[in-house]
Order: sequence, then C-alpha cells, then structure tokens
Amino acid sequence: MGKDYYSILGITRDASDIDVKKAYRKLSLKYHPDKNKAPGADNKFDEVGEAYDVLCEPSRRITFDKFGEEGLKAGLPTAAGDFVEGYTFHGNSRKVFTDFFGGDNPFADLFNFEAVLDADGYVSFGGLKGRSQPKQDPPVERDLCLTLEEVYNGSVKKMKISRKVLNDDGRTTSTREKILTITVKRGWKEGTRITFPKEGDQGPNKIPADIVFIVKDKEHLLFKRDGVDLLYKPDIPLKAALIGGSIEVPTLDGRVIRVPITEIVSPGYRKTVVGEGMPLVGETGSGDLIVEFNIVFPHSLNQSQKSLIKQALVCVP
Repeated sequence: MGKDYYSILGITRDASDIDVKKAYRKLSLKYHPDKNKAPGADNKFDEVGEAYDVLCEPSRRITFDKFGEEGLKAGLPTAAGDFVEGYTFHGNSRKVFTDFFGGDNPFADLFNFEAVLDADGYVSFGGLKGRSQPKQDPPVERDLCLTLEEVYNGSVKKMKISRKVLNDDGRTTSTREKILTITVKRGWKEGTRITFPKEGDQGPNKIPADIVFIVKDKEHLLFKRDGVDLLYKPDIPLKAALIGGSIEVPTLDGRVIRVPITEIVSPGYRKTVVGEGMPLVGETGSGDLIVEFNIVFPHSLNQSQKSLIKQALVCVP
C-alpha cells in the first residue's frame, strides 16, 4: 500500500489549502534536523516535505486523490493518447522548507525555537520572527492623461496592463494582460490618484504592488485649467477693445456662450463668467470661466485713419 500524504501531515482529505500549509508549518518546524536530533527526525522531515510538495500543487493533489501514490508516481495515459510522466520527489526537503518560509536559510533565525511556537505548536502566519512575512512591492505609478472634455463631462477609461501572475505550481509565473476600468468623475483635479490594490506582479512569498494612476491634463487648444477655473485667451481687435462688442466662447460640453464686452479692455484685463468653469468634485456648482483678452493692434494706419483717431481722442486724457 502506498503512502498516505494526508496521514503524514495529520489532516483529512477535505483539508483546505490553508490547512495543508498549517500542517506543514507545524511538522516541518517540529522535525527539522537542525533542531530535532532525535533518531528518525530527519526521515520524518523528508516525509513531511514530500507530502507537502504533493498536496500543495493542485494537479498533483487531484491525481493522488484519484489514484494514490502508485498512480501519481507511475504516470497516466491521457484521453488524447499521450502519457503524463509520473511524479518524482526531488528529495531536497530543505529546499521545500526554505521555499515555504522564504530566504536562503530562514531556520537560522530560530535561536529560541520554543518561544516562536504558538499554543498549537506551530509558527503563526507572520513567519519566523517576521522573515517569512510577505512584503508588498512599492506602488506602480502611471500617468492617466485626460482631455479637459473627459474631466468636464465625466468618462470611462479602459487601461490595459501586463503583469506576472503565479502559475498553478505556486512558484513560476507567466505574463498576462488585464483591462482595468476607471470611471472618471466630473471635475477630477490634476494629481488625483486612482488605486487598484494588489494588481501588480505576483510572485512567491510576496504581496503584489498596488497600481496607481495619476491624473494629468492633456494640453487643450482653447482652455487651460487653473484649479476649478478655466482660463480662455481670445484675440479681440483694437476696435472692440475700445468701443465694446461681444465674443462667442465654445464650452467643453458643446454649448456656445456669448460674452459681452462693455468696458474698455486694456492689456491684462480679465472678465469673469461665473459658473462656467470646471465642476466641483462631489458638490453642486462649478468654478468660473476667466476670459483674458489679447488685444490685436493694426499693423499700419494711413494718414486719414490717423487723423480720425486723433480727432476722436482729442478729449481723452
């Protein structure tokens, strides 16, 4: 009769992956040859390592559950007529141990072995004095470049990422693509950070990094954002600057508003249109539209035009 890996780890066949890990954690620490010098401890340590190596890998565990140790190690024919090579334990139980706990020799930190064990006889999932505690990689930051129209009206962005994911063996990785959906809220400011927790590269004994998208404004042909306000710099002729008129301003949501010019426009003059700026995030209302006129002077004047202007301005201080 072949080995019963469940009995070796002291668990039942319906044990979860967590139960398998807990059992291995407890027994590998108990029988490790560096700490346990009792006769037969090293053999027990090898048995525990092989049992965990089989039960921690889903395909090997399924084969063992159906066909036992003999079927697992002998290999099996497939429906396609191929032959799946049988399982052979590599025999390096110390490698199983270090792969599980992390580091080249994590057991070297157990100078006070009894103090590390908890009430149930095994180390908590925090690891050996913290050495096996998985660490999270730093956040991966990427720019999310948005047009002012997308921020003004709200939009949905689909961002494709490539990342490494763990294979079924829990050790090797492969690269796969994933689409992350970002719902852009109206009025998001430059610098807004959108975080997708743990969507970075996966790997053994580590926590994937968060992926963070940071809002950046794309350059616009007409407008520039200034906080919650929009700055618009139209050209107006000298005539309009002196005697008035109006200009038409297109908006980011497709409207056209008429801005009257009722005062003399001097260089640097600004006119505020209340409520026509960027939406306020999470609030009602909007910023303002700031119109900063650029006065276009004529390139030349004939003598008659100069005389007329002189007469018109004779009483102007």
